[in-house]
Amino acid sequence: MRFGRPSSPEPEINLIPFIDVLLVVIIFLMLTTTYGRLTQLDMRLPKADSGPQESKPNEIRVTVSSDGRYMVQKTAINPSDVIALTQALGLAAQNSPQALVVISADAQASHQSVIQVLEAAQQSGLQHITFAAQSRTRTSPLP
Repeated sequence: MRFGRPSSPEPEINLIPFIDVLLVVIIFLMLTTTYGRLTQLDMRLPKADSGPQESKPNEIRVTVSSDGRYMVQKTAINPSDVIALTQALGLAAQNSPQALVVISADAQASHQSVIQVLEAAQQSGLQHITFAAQSRTRTSPLP
């Protein structure tokens, strides 16, 4: 005679409904994701209504040309040497740590070139950054 509890089956987690839901989610994501290539927009730089401004002593001017070349305070920097760009901005920032960095980027300059200037300014400890715009010529009255 055997005394004891009758053995009950171990509870199991049914994974099949979970896998079904995951497959539906994957199919949904595949159908709603766009795989199109990003295209460049044909755009122009903004124009300002104010007149031309002259350089102030506490400004650091960075120019980005259409082919990715840099100039910091009228000193040419090798476009492939981001460290030299950071050092040039750091050297310019030694005179005035609260200087305003004015980025004058050509309309055809790549976005990556401008981002490298922003990163170099951040690494140099410069926090005040602005972008230069062309002055608008007044051919018609403003609305």
